[in-house]
Amino acid sequence: MTQNSKITAIPDRATVVVVGGGINGISVFRDLALQGIDVVLLEQGDFCSGASAALSRMVHGGLRYLENGEFRLVRQSLQERDFLLRNAPHYVFPLPTLVPIFDLVRGSFTSLKRFIGFGRGPSRRSAVMIKIGLMLYDWLSRKSRSMPAHKFVSGRKLRKLAPFITGKARCGAIYYDAWVKYPERLGVEMILDTRGACPDAHAFSYVGVEKVDGADIHWRDRLTGETGTISPDLVVNATGAWVDFTNLALAGEQPNNTPRFVRGTKGSHLMIRNDQLTAALGDRMVYYENADGRICIAFNYLGVSLVGSTDILIDDPERARCEASEKDYMLEALRFVFPDIEVARADIVHVFTGVRPLPVSDVDATGRISRDHSHREQEPTDKRAFPVISLIGGKWTTFRIFGEEITDVVLERLGKQRRCRTTDLKIGGGRDFPVTRDEHDQWVLAASTRFGLARDAFDLLVERYGSRAVDIARFCTAKADIPLHAAKGYSRGEIEFLIRNENVRSLADILLRRTSIGLEGGISSAVIDEIGQMTADVLGWSPAELDRHKQLLAEEMGKKHSII
Repeated sequence: MTQNSKITAIPDRATVVVVGGGINGISVFRDLALQGIDVVLLEQGDFCSGASAALSRMVHGGLRYLENGEFRLVRQSLQERDFLLRNAPHYVFPLPTLVPIFDLVRGSFTSLKRFIGFGRGPSRRSAVMIKIGLMLYDWLSRKSRSMPAHKFVSGRKLRKLAPFITGKARCGAIYYDAWVKYPERLGVEMILDTRGACPDAHAFSYVGVEKVDGADIHWRDRLTGETGTISPDLVVNATGAWVDFTNLALAGEQPNNTPRFVRGTKGSHLMIRNDQLTAALGDRMVYYENADGRICIAFNYLGVSLVGSTDILIDDPERARCEASEKDYMLEALRFVFPDIEVARADIVHVFTGVRPLPVSDVDATGRISRDHSHREQEPTDKRAFPVISLIGGKWTTFRIFGEEITDVVLERLGKQRRCRTTDLKIGGGRDFPVTRDEHDQWVLAASTRFGLARDAFDLLVERYGSRAVDIARFCTAKADIPLHAAKGYSRGEIEFLIRNENVRSLADILLRRTSIGLEGGISSAVIDEIGQMTADVLGWSPAELDRHKQLLAEEMGKKHSII
């Protein structure tokens, strides 16, 4: 039996079906399962393969959202950021952030107008308004603060911290947020944790909802073509930018009964390999305005520099890809803040694009559309025997609290009580992860000695998997293990462990989401051939199936990552 044939395990009955396996859908799935609800998650692609894989890698409160007066969202985001620093210490880390400031006072009145609702598009922000914003930021995080408060630096100190930064910057500010190393892996770890703790929780990737017929949802496995039905008491629609498309399928294809809830904006990012840029960024993120006032970011990530992002309205998420004009815009913005660094198109080693599922709005400027989350409830109809709860909006940072809020809505509908909360629940490799540097060093030394691994080899596993490095080391040392020929930073045993234990169903899963090979710009024909054959051997693919998965990878690389 191959891994792909295991899709027949989808039950024909469940109390709740969650449609959508991005970070918010996974959060709802996890929270419902922990309350003792039998829940099934259906995702049309790989877990965390849509917008949840295309974030800016920031875990932040949303300093920019203060301009829109979204104080509740910022306070909640800062609190959730601090929870993640504690619950996922293997993947979420503090991020010192440098803000170059170009005007001391000019622009304050425009910012004030935008704050009270009269401003429209982006504009330059003054030192006065940035100071007020950072003071609010510190105040909103005062109860859970785990990092230093902000400070301002002179123009001279700014250029000492970032030598290549533009001389047009009058001064700068430094504040702290956080970044996430492997957001896609964090989502998968939450699924693995939930499956292990809750036998009645089931999650399936590459399963799309086709239609609804009364009490039955008709599903199709997008890889094998297998079909079936499942009958829920309630459905949670967590498909992000696809919410309205999913609701159309859940309504029996009756457009008049499916109001529009979401309008997406496309965000693209560049992964750039440029030694000068790497040196200029150092260990800080630079959070800067382009000449048009739009916010951009740049920081070093996984050996390259991450630069983003765009914010463009888009109606069909299937058509989202990074266009040449977006690349030009981000490179131009980079030149604006680092005018003496030559970054060429050829320095771009990877591109990723996602669609933010924002609420439908009449606002012209995308930056003015709320980033807060909400939900809509739709009752059963003559075509559909169950209610549907649709998730709208939501930042990656707030996935836990969003999942908790939706779970409370579901529990109330089912007449059940909450058993526990996830506030202090460790995630995956964050469980039993050493807190202090001394504890970490002692743990690494003891584990590397126990498994007969060089310390730097086990350290690398810890960087990638946290405390789960122990399981992977045990697997890799149980038999002879060698590095991959085409990707020396990984071993054959490590890749085999991921394929066998982390719900890998396609070649794209392992190259783009379970590992960082794609993000680092390391995908080549040799890598595809070597890891493809390993995946085929483990999952039992025929040569024809392997060729098909290579083609699917090429299509995904061309569509989502603008790389053929």
